[in-house]
Amino acid sequence: MPSVELKQIEKHYGGFHALRDINLEIEEGEFVVMVGPSGCGKSTLLKTIAGLETVSSGKMLIKGRDVTKTEPGDRGIAMVFQSYALYPHMTVAENMGFGLRMAGRPREDIDAAVARAAKILRLEEQLAKKPKQLSGGQRQRVAIGRAITRSPDVFLFDEPLSNLDAALRTQMRVELSTLHAELGSTMIYVTHDQVEAMTMASRIVVLNGGRVEQVGAPLALYNNPANLFVAGFLGAPRMNFVAGRVADISGSSARITCAGGVEVAFDDLVGKVAAGETVTIGIRPERLRLNDPIAATRFPAQVRLTEYLGRETIVYADAGDLVTSSSDSGTGAFTIQMADIRPHQSGSAVSIGFDARDAYLFATDGRTITSPKPVAKT
Repeated sequence: MPSVELKQIEKHYGGFHALRDINLEIEEGEFVVMVGPSGCGKSTLLKTIAGLETVSSGKMLIKGRDVTKTEPGDRGIAMVFQSYALYPHMTVAENMGFGLRMAGRPREDIDAAVARAAKILRLEEQLAKKPKQLSGGQRQRVAIGRAITRSPDVFLFDEPLSNLDAALRTQMRVELSTLHAELGSTMIYVTHDQVEAMTMASRIVVLNGGRVEQVGAPLALYNNPANLFVAGFLGAPRMNFVAGRVADISGSSARITCAGGVEVAFDDLVGKVAAGETVTIGIRPERLRLNDPIAATRFPAQVRLTEYLGRETIVYADAGDLVTSSSDSGTGAFTIQMADIRPHQSGSAVSIGFDARDAYLFATDGRTITSPKPVAKT
């Protein structure tokens, strides 16, 4: 039996259609991460699961129980918010046990639940302290501990790490993944950070405009995006997009013409496309090569900026109108990611190359026509 089932969920705010025909099953023990751009509906969907927002239509089940119209406190969920929402006058132990006290649980049960949560979260030495005496990471652990003490059927997380600095976010990602492995509980997590999604999720739900674009394991979505939106959203640095036109079709192969007369030949198309159709070529930054004379396809470009990150080098190179901003954060330049340190002077002329077997092809409506072929293992 799925832990959470969403059936044809719709949500309207007056004339604004926030959620559109959401159908999703979340299995017991899964760590599901919902991602998407601002305004895509991910937080609204989480709040409808929590009961903080009512649905306009559809049905919602938790552990087989219809909770569509059930009050939040009776749904068997616990929610961790972006803000810690701790009571400043209470100790850590009092904050963590507050929900159980409000539920009228016996003192010994509360103490046992708080002790268990504190041990899991390594907060035993902090129980007598007030929130102001804690670091940001410790405060977030207290908020998570308050959820753990309730032993919910489902944990809900609404961007819980966004207020932390980069080092603490990395640490908390590890701690949350460890916590999930230890508890084995169902967790639904909302974030705008696709790195969090890729590193923590059992499955990712990508939303856009109130709709579910694709659901799947992180690497499955990264390697085989269903459409241009998913391809552009997942990946850091993001995918490069080049506009083209289908010159001709031969069986399951297509020849694409780009600006400047550059041609790219694609084989084994999995989707239909017509001659003359406008298409988009997508190439991951790690698949591009600089100044490679044997690359099947090469574009002339000029280095705009080089970033040296220690373990890798990121080069941004202008190539006229070749690169499109098909994703919201498109730079208008090629982004090339190299797994070593290579100096490149701003303004220098370079050749950007790739092979069609390493590229994606998207139709006019955004659907994926072909994806890179997996590399054979030897």
